[in-house]
Amino acid sequence: MWRNATQTVFGEGRSTARIVFVGEQPGDREDLAGKPFVGPAGQLLDRALEQAGVNREATYVTNAVKHFKFEPRGKRRIHKKPNEQEIAACHQWLDQELRTIEPELIVALGATAARAVFGKATAIGKNRGHIISKPSLDFDIDADVLVTVHPSYLLRVPDEDRETAFAQFVDDLKLARKYAPST
Repeated sequence: MWRNATQTVFGEGRSTARIVFVGEQPGDREDLAGKPFVGPAGQLLDRALEQAGVNREATYVTNAVKHFKFEPRGKRRIHKKPNEQEIAACHQWLDQELRTIEPELIVALGATAARAVFGKATAIGKNRGHIISKPSLDFDIDADVLVTVHPSYLLRVPDEDRETAFAQFVDDLKLARKYAPST
């Protein structure tokens, strides 16, 4: 997986963050920039965080997988979902990030992130919209977890449903406010 990527994309943000957002993997723009959540999904995340009242600069953002997996289509590089082995191969890096930061809340953005955080497949629809208090994690840390969709999902929702889906995403992120430092 790493052979075709431009670079490893580690997380970034406050080392003392109380909230860590975990996504799936870097996208094309993130791979080129070397920073997480700077492409279209990152811009959508920023807008949702602002509406939810959570300051991204006070958080830490990272991905379960640290390299962009893609398939070339002409001049474009099209995202390909990471498999179990790729998630497992990057587990040590995510583990180190989480143990270093020791967040109070982990926000799992999408199925791959939830899989990495819990160590098993986790249904997004069933688990989103509420804080899971101190669940058994695939890491040696004691944190609450919020499961929600990945912002890239919102980019694929049909136009007529996009506004509602975005509002639900913002509602999910509002649950993180109690972990955010007061400004």
